Amino acid sequence: MAKVDAKKLGLMSLILMIFTSVYGFNNIPRAFYKMGYASIPWFILAGITFFIPYAFMVAEYGSAFKNETGGIYSWMEKSVGAKYAFVGTFMWYTSYVIWMVNIGSGIWVPISNAIFGADTTQQWHLFGLNFLTGPRALGVLGVIFLILVTFIGTKGLDKIKKVTSVGGTAVVIVNIVVLIGSIIIVIANHGQMAEPFHGMSSLVHSTNTDYNGNPILTLAFIVYALFAYGGLEAVGGLVDKTENPNKTFPKGVLIAAAVVVIGYSLLILLVGSFTNWHEVMANPMVNLGNCSYIVMKYFGIGLGSAFGASVATQAMLGSLIARLYGLAMALALLGAFFTLSYSPLKQIIDGTPDELWPGKMGHTRESDGMPVNAMKIQCTVVCIMIVLVAFGGDSMSKFFLILTAMVNVGMTIPYMFISGAFPAFKKLDNLERPFQMFKKKSTTMIWSVVVTFMLGFANVFAIIQPWMDGDKQTTIWSIAGPVLFAVVALLMYKRYEGIVAKRGGNLTSKDDGNHDEHTA
Repeated sequence: MAKVDAKKLGLMSLILMIFTSVYGFNNIPRAFYKMGYASIPWFILAGITFFIPYAFMVAEYGSAFKNETGGIYSWMEKSVGAKYAFVGTFMWYTSYVIWMVNIGSGIWVPISNAIFGADTTQQWHLFGLNFLTGPRALGVLGVIFLILVTFIGTKGLDKIKKVTSVGGTAVVIVNIVVLIGSIIIVIANHGQMAEPFHGMSSLVHSTNTDYNGNPILTLAFIVYALFAYGGLEAVGGLVDKTENPNKTFPKGVLIAAAVVVIGYSLLILLVGSFTNWHEVMANPMVNLGNCSYIVMKYFGIGLGSAFGASVATQAMLGSLIARLYGLAMALALLGAFFTLSYSPLKQIIDGTPDELWPGKMGHTRESDGMPVNAMKIQCTVVCIMIVLVAFGGDSMSKFFLILTAMVNVGMTIPYMFISGAFPAFKKLDNLERPFQMFKKKSTTMIWSVVVTFMLGFANVFAIIQPWMDGDKQTTIWSIAGPVLFAVVALLMYKRYEGIVAKRGGNLTSKDDGNHDEHTA
């Protein structure tokens, strides 16, 4: 429980909290790789139609239900109903399962960069077996990594938090260094960009010709922009920790949104100051898994060139920066992986009724509350998904495309449940609302529809676009995860309804106090 005299967040602290929860540097090189400068308008559109209104919705939920322990489950359960809440929350949880599938295999790219100064994973062989190369090698390594993380996590070790803080701090420093370094490069080159910028033409016409004249592919890119603004659930818990929230909070959200949108847009533009899209990003060896590290290598080369260094020194500096960035990302991902291997699972188990979870799956260890049994089941599911995706194709580029598509779709669909429940939440009576941004029914409905439509619209195009281009595998995997987990959630809930009906009780949330606490 927070101390009564805990210091409240001021405007600047609030802005920094929101910024660090949402902003991800990796989204910038990926956006440049996908569309070049033409990605910028879509990031701005996503910021206006999703980031800002959704942040205010989450803030209203969080302030009204600040005493509830179930998080987003409590928000939706009390607004719409238990079944809606469980399916939405289960989808939210399983988006992290898909994230673990991605990172379990993808973490080896920053490790490779940290050790070798470049992404060498495409040449990796395991155990001297020719068939264990490329995506398959990363898949096997991902399975080993996941089993190790789960084993350590179930022991309740928390020393990894130090790794998280070191990696997180390093990534923040990377953003500052790239921003300042890019400006130096632009000045040293007298405004000449490595990737020429032709004003409005560059913002409309992508350097990646696959997007030009292909509106479905372009619209599918929106899901990448929406994903870049993920992590807003954390905002919900900041309202009651903010000084004078009715004035400070909306101002903080708007300023933070402006900083994030401008930050993304400016750095995408500045990546072009040292990276020529056609010379670098069009290389078939570049993919969504390694483009960030390649960009950092060219940043080092560009910085060396700006200071008049020799070609050899430029190459050395590029390799050094790629290594340092690889190390920073490896540490940050390692720390995040340990935390996310149990945190979302623990939240959904703590917030939902015991009977929803079959057998001993919902039991938590008495000493530290760790959901050990569920973590083992989660590990098995993630390992199976990693193997299925890794052995489903030989192309490394294709491998990371599928993983990224799965994560983007899986993590943005649950937001639709939260924004879709917002009008029902606003109709609740006898609810103390310390913070309100949407005071009229009309504005509530308009923004709920805009946010929900934007999310649905982007995901539909992100799912169907690969199929229309003949890439059925990516479409199948993009939709398989969310659909499979939605079906699992509905089956689990149907079983729970049967249990409750037999005992003659009511469908309730754990917060109602009608259930015993979990025991080991």
